[in-house]
Amino acid sequence: MAALRVLIAEDQVLLRSGIARLLGDAGMEVVAEVGDASDVMRRVRALAPDVAIVDVQMPPDHTDDGLRAAIEIRRSAPATKVLVLSQFLEERYALDLIGDDASGVGYLLKDRVTDVDSFLDAIQRVAAGGSALDPAVVARMVGRRRAEDPLDELTPREREVLGLMAEGLSNRGIAESLGVSGAAVEKHATRIFHKLGLGAEPSEHRRVMAVLTLLRAS
Repeated sequence: MAALRVLIAEDQVLLRSGIARLLGDAGMEVVAEVGDASDVMRRVRALAPDVAIVDVQMPPDHTDDGLRAAIEIRRSAPATKVLVLSQFLEERYALDLIGDDASGVGYLLKDRVTDVDSFLDAIQRVAAGGSALDPAVVARMVGRRRAEDPLDELTPREREVLGLMAEGLSNRGIAESLGVSGAAVEKHATRIFHKLGLGAEPSEHRRVMAVLTLLRAS
């Protein structure tokens, strides 16, 4: 199996080098290290990496340049999956990044990089077309309520399961996290899909649509 090809866009040299070393040790190929958001799209087009890891705040403006570059990758180079790193617990950034498609995308707080196994797992999930949302962002979204919230019909346990889906966990991962059986998780997932009106879709697509429902409800 070919090594996962990754582009790293991060202006902090030490962090960029650390991530590159970590990915190399995990058997991934770092095809480019970029320190300026204005150069990201050109390198993606030239190298066609499997995944681009992009910091939200980068030169030239040090605002949301990296986020805008990540959104452009999703729009014009969809074969390259995107994992955005941020110092901020900013739901708007995650929502802007995901848009109407929760597949092949991730949004993590930079603190998560220190949890090496989880960070590498998030990269693999995104590369495979899944999603990886930071637990802190998901917790805030799940906790927020609004009028006519489509999640109102879900039980607290079902909301918990949906939140873990949004983080990108498989049914097995959800079962381990909650300390329940895989069969129990499947039952919760089935009820979630039914209550959100997603009963006729293929399983993986239903998961993506359920995550989008959670994001839109926030």
